[in-house]
Amino acid sequence: MAWADRATKAVTIKVRQYQDEALLLLRAHLGDGLTVDTAGSATSASPVGAPPRQVPPPPNRVAPPASLPPLTPSEDLARNPPGARLIGLMAERGPSAVQRLRSKLLRQPSEWDSFYTGLKGEKKVGRELARLSRCGWHALHGIQKGNGGDIDHLLIGPGGVFAINTKTHRGAAVWVGDAMVKVNGGPPRPYAAASKTEADFVRRSLQRYCDFDVSVEPMLVFVGVGSLYQSNSQSAVRVCQEREIAALGPLTGSLTAEQVETVYAVARHRRVWLRG
Repeated sequence: MAWADRATKAVTIKVRQYQDEALLLLRAHLGDGLTVDTAGSATSASPVGAPPRQVPPPPNRVAPPASLPPLTPSEDLARNPPGARLIGLMAERGPSAVQRLRSKLLRQPSEWDSFYTGLKGEKKVGRELARLSRCGWHALHGIQKGNGGDIDHLLIGPGGVFAINTKTHRGAAVWVGDAMVKVNGGPPRPYAAASKTEADFVRRSLQRYCDFDVSVEPMLVFVGVGSLYQSNSQSAVRVCQEREIAALGPLTGSLTAEQVETVYAVARHRRVWLRG
């Protein structure tokens, strides 16, 4: 029926007959000083039941992009190999080489098995992404976020920016919906929803330091699956298998060569990703 912008306190009324009720509810959360837009023009909020008074819309103000210090080797994410975060976790907390060999010889499952499987998948996707460099694309891997999570891969090129989430399910039948994924008919997993959230985080992080709009497309890449079916071909999340990544190479029209280099230069800074 209506929605409000918290920052500007601008209210858009979609169904005019519910304007009074909507304003009453929104004032309870946002206080007074709301402005109302019922027909494409901004109007000041009046007491419930009174006609709105026309006022001019506020001027658009675009904040200048934030600046970054010179990039140092320790802060340069271009040095990260595919699976960098998994490699770090296993080196810090995982089993030693002797323990791994013992488990393998005795065929004993380990809590780290999924980490090794995931690492192999990320390395395979990393090799596919590296082949796109000849078409003007740049790839970053294992980008650690401030909340402890990480972005498996970030692809930047003339066709845009892609936040890539890699999932390895050997031989599995995978079904992908708008928000959830099912593997071998099992319980739904929020892979698609998480990819959308991650892409939005990437867009906001890059936008702080770029003086042009940066759109980011979420992408799910499945490694080693037996079959892959996407229920909605118009979904906001791009879905493919690792061998189909090459199809991104010819994409153009989203970023100029100069913009590609600007976004890549920003994305390489480790500190860009440490905010929430």
